[in-house]
Amino acid sequence: MRVGLFVPCYVDAFEPEVGIATLELLERLGLDVTYPYDQTCCGQPMTNTGCHAEAAATEALFVKNFSGFDHIVVPSGSCAHQVRAHLTAIPQTEEVRHVRAQTYELVEFLHDVLKVEAFPWAEFPHRVSYHSNCNALRGIGHARPSEINAPFFSKPLDLLSKVKGLEVVEIARPDECCGFGGTFSVFEPAVSAKMGYDKVTDHARAGAHYVVSADSSCMMHQKGCAERLGVPLKFIHIAQVLNGAAA
Repeated sequence: MRVGLFVPCYVDAFEPEVGIATLELLERLGLDVTYPYDQTCCGQPMTNTGCHAEAAATEALFVKNFSGFDHIVVPSGSCAHQVRAHLTAIPQTEEVRHVRAQTYELVEFLHDVLKVEAFPWAEFPHRVSYHSNCNALRGIGHARPSEINAPFFSKPLDLLSKVKGLEVVEIARPDECCGFGGTFSVFEPAVSAKMGYDKVTDHARAGAHYVVSADSSCMMHQKGCAERLGVPLKFIHIAQVLNGAAA
């Protein structure tokens, strides 16, 4: 199995340790992983602002970089959802369809494709709450949204249950948006900040010491909100926890 690693632009710029943890974790699991050096962005910023046609060159480069792999893995639910649902500014060739169908967010790749049953190297003896990114939750089906009358499931929580010493605490509104939303936080900063304040307060009230998520974008937003409120929360990506990060 040949895997292409896509590292989102914001991870590359602000949290490269998440990309490194993802690579190390996939290699621990015995996979042949390649990081194409010409990669840039998936096109999500343009699509989010209504400039979909302007994303064509970015989308074409994405396909050029990743069409030769069996699977493409990305530590971001929003980027995975962008590729699968919105990579449509370019002609839908066989290559494009292959890339869209085989792009997976890290959690779903581990849970659904590899079906990993253990992370023997991982230990995280802390109380954590989990933040579900909206695109990961509703776009690619990470877990059951609360508005759906169906049996509960959560792929990230299932993976975290395999980490020694980790205790999950439940927040009051687990699938409520944190207010990041990419361009939303730029156009509606006051609303975005209030949503972020509500979210970090919910984490703290539940007794969490760490907030874990599969999306660094949401965590960066919440980290800023927590710092401004003086809430002593720490934030870590699920790739780092599963890779055996020592807090």
